[in-house]
Amino acid sequence: MFSANRLFPKDDGVSDAVRFEVMATLYGTLVPIVFVGLSQAIVGGITAWQTGDLTTAILTVAGVVVAVVRVLGVQAYRRRAAGSSPLDRTEAAIWERRYTTGSFISALILGLFAARSMILDDALCTVMAIGIGFGFGAGVVARLSLCPRVAILALLAIGLPVIAVTFMQPDARHFGLGLLFAIYLVASMEMVRLTHKSTVSHITLKQQFEQLARLDPMTGVFNRSVLNTDLADMVARQGTGVAVHAIDLDHFKAANDRFGHPVGDALLKQVTERLRSIARPGDLIVRMGGDEFILAQKQPSDRRNVEVRAQQICDAVSAPYHIGGHDIVIGVSVGVAMSPDDGQSVEALLVRSDDALYRAKQNRGGYVFADNPLQGMGGSYQAADSELAA
Repeated sequence: MFSANRLFPKDDGVSDAVRFEVMATLYGTLVPIVFVGLSQAIVGGITAWQTGDLTTAILTVAGVVVAVVRVLGVQAYRRRAAGSSPLDRTEAAIWERRYTTGSFISALILGLFAARSMILDDALCTVMAIGIGFGFGAGVVARLSLCPRVAILALLAIGLPVIAVTFMQPDARHFGLGLLFAIYLVASMEMVRLTHKSTVSHITLKQQFEQLARLDPMTGVFNRSVLNTDLADMVARQGTGVAVHAIDLDHFKAANDRFGHPVGDALLKQVTERLRSIARPGDLIVRMGGDEFILAQKQPSDRRNVEVRAQQICDAVSAPYHIGGHDIVIGVSVGVAMSPDDGQSVEALLVRSDDALYRAKQNRGGYVFADNPLQGMGGSYQAADSELAA
């Protein structure tokens, strides 16, 4: 016996990232929709012409119209997905409902179409109609398993009308045929459950591995591989600009050499936590390697807002650390470049912020803006040897 949860497997625990990939998969091809619409047009046209049945003609037209609407829906989704702003959770849910509703309506029409063909008692037309139903059912198992509840409802919509018609016939042959259809329906629902579980697991693992490849293993922030993806998206999509803060720790090597690599690693982790405390939602923190970081500030309101953030970085990172019984003080230099004034590409912003960082280090710490060649603000954070140890 099937429990309710087994018959209608839950997908509530699926993450947003998995849902977005599911959406991309559902809307990834037009072939199944076109195949079903074209097949129903051919078989329905032949059946209606052969039998003169008006109901078959109406169901055929309805199936073709739904297929055309679904094709237009896929094209609309692709245009939206290629737009300048990404889909949010609410909008993605709307697109998912549109796709699954179209699939359910198509399934119901095909189920009624196949059942009507059996009532007309034309063997060849019945075989063709049931063939379309089996093809659609296989597609439901393969594709709509990503949305298991809708897949189960679609299978019931296409299978129950046919099963009901066969059981209404008073002979053993129709009863046996209906029993076979029922077994196929139950087996298909079980395949939906298993396929959904397997597919979600594979997508989740794939995204976890992709995410791990984007992270710095020591600090847990992003590594430089995200510069051409996440930072490029920020630069391209933020109408009010992005501020790139290039950060370099002063005297880190001295502390690392004096107290050892474990203390140095712990120091980098604490620096990261301080940068996280400064960052705002949507900001990007990247460890470039060694003791160099990037903090990309999303949509700063004005230059003053960027100056405040740069000063916060200087104040937070240069504050004393207590690690392994040692009191450690390091300095920090920050070079700041802002889009679009300092560049409209990731490469340009990184070059300009790196040049500003070089000037900040020459000024013995603090922050420097890329568009001010004489600037040397923030004071000096040079640490004496006595400040490196308790």
